[in-house]
Amino acid sequence: IGTCIVFGFFLLLGGCIGMAGVGSYNNLVSLSQTVDAQWGQVENVYQRRADLVPNLVATVKGAANFEQSTLTAVTEARSKVGQVTSEAIGNIINDPTAFEKFQQAQAGLSSALSRLMVVMENYPELKANRNFLDLQTQLEGTENRITVERMRFNESAQKFNTVRDSFPTVFIANFFSDKFNIRPYFKAEEGANKAPEVKF
Repeated sequence: IGTCIVFGFFLLLGGCIGMAGVGSYNNLVSLSQTVDAQWGQVENVYQRRADLVPNLVATVKGAANFEQSTLTAVTEARSKVGQVTSEAIGNIINDPTAFEKFQQAQAGLSSALSRLMVVMENYPELKANRNFLDLQTQLEGTENRITVERMRFNESAQKFNTVRDSFPTVFIANFFSDKFNIRPYFKAEEGANKAPEVKF
């Protein structure tokens, strides 16, 4: 009888540990899916901005004697964003190095667009161009969305990371380390406390 009690105790203990493990795993899956979904939103708004660039460049090219170096910088920055995204597709939020490259490429495009908008001040005909004004409004809205979606991504990553590193979930997360890597965060660009200025 004593052996049966001991066996039953260990069986019950094993069952409780197993259930806790399954619960922790399922919770990590749910939080990971939330982070992935929010990452999709981040990619959406960045893609929207990238899609606006060719139209913006084409409109600006119509201005007489517009600074070619500024347009070249914007075009090259957009190209770099495309290269980084295609190289790291599907792996960015699980790879801190790829995430950092992605963020650097996006920061480069933000900087190039900011310079473009500053230079536009010297071209009154652009400020009177309806197509340009529409693009400028769309770009401003997109920059605001980028800020919001990055913040939401950071919030979902923080929730995931907190649960992931909590006891005893950390054991499950480490066992499935490729699936449940710590999620990176967007950080403020050096010297930048706000989204690129696109108002006139």
